[in-house]
Amino acid sequence: MVKEEKEENRGSVEFQVFSFTNKIWRLASHLELHKKDFSSERGLRRLLGKRRRLLAYLAKKNRVCYKKLIGQLNIREQ
Repeated sequence: MVKEEKEENRGSVEFQVFSFTNKIWRLASHLELHKKDFSSERGLRRLLGKRRRLLAYLAKKNRVCYKKLIGQLNIREQ
């Protein structure tokens, strides 16, 4: 996403999914090094659930935007 776009639309579903995806990637790389960090694993599962619910909402409300977003973030099979 473009920086100006992110600053303007911080409450939008697209930005929230983008933000959760960045946090998920960071936590996943952390858990590759620290396999027994169960607190971070729980946090990762919570973020995955939040992102999944937001994507389900977006898929119902605006299918075109949903397809575009998952294509940009490369998070689901198409």
